[in-house]
Amino acid sequence: MKRFWVTWGERYLYRPSFVQKILSWLLLPLSGLYCLIAYLRYRRTTPKTFPIPIVSVGNLTVGGSGKTPVVIELAKRFEKSAIVLRGYGRRSRGMVVVKDKATILCDVVQSGDEAMLYAHSLSNTTVIVSEIRERGIAEAASMGCEVVFLDDGYGKHSIQKLDLVIDVATPNRFCLPSGPYREKLWSGKKAVHLREGETFSRRVTIIDPTEKMVLVTAIARPERLDPFLSDVIEKVYFEDHHFFTQGELEGILERTGATSLLVTQKDLVKIAPFNLSVSVMDLSLELDEALISLVKDYVHAAQN
Repeated sequence: MKRFWVTWGERYLYRPSFVQKILSWLLLPLSGLYCLIAYLRYRRTTPKTFPIPIVSVGNLTVGGSGKTPVVIELAKRFEKSAIVLRGYGRRSRGMVVVKDKATILCDVVQSGDEAMLYAHSLSNTTVIVSEIRERGIAEAASMGCEVVFLDDGYGKHSIQKLDLVIDVATPNRFCLPSGPYREKLWSGKKAVHLREGETFSRRVTIIDPTEKMVLVTAIARPERLDPFLSDVIEKVYFEDHHFFTQGELEGILERTGATSLLVTQKDLVKIAPFNLSVSVMDLSLELDEALISLVKDYVHAAQN
């Protein structure tokens, strides 16, 4: 039942049916109130400067936008970088250092899937999860990091930073609850827009493909994977950040007769301990050189 409502909600926000559009219009007064509160919160906040440059990669809407691979590609280009994120879906609270420069210090249950993906993908980057991002930033600075990449930080208006915002295409331009927007790009708020096909491009290859693969994934808006999929015998979607059990995955393999589970790298960090037959959608990202130069210039200027 939960899976049904997650799918229904994603369709409502991004590809609404006629009935869902009517519901969206009926909720517009609430959306107007929501937007007003978000705007007033922005206007009443004064950004605080930290002793370390901060670059935020995020989006204005709920749901996935592909920010994780963008953060990974940018963090690779700095020797003493840190990534700070909330750690959605983790079963821990407070600030947790997931990885120092060399060592992973906790498991995926404590870190959450995105943080663990960062930890496995980046050999020289510190990874910290914290509901209070300021605490994570301060910890990164105390650990000797020289730049922080803030995962999903556009709405953290109290933090002085460079905002990179990934544009997500949607015909629904309303704020919650009528549409997917958590915030708008407020007047006076500077941000660099990233667009797939312009600022970055993706290439996906399948590692260890088998003859009969079943797609199993727990990411937001899983239809984003469709352009990169090879033939699969079925698609099984779970809610974003879902922690799989070995039994449910074995059940999917048995029910479908699949020879392997096709998963994303984000899913893999939760599935790997089960020792099941797995094929992986390996994503590589190419960033525009102008974006890389812009980020490096910002970081170097803030350090001087």
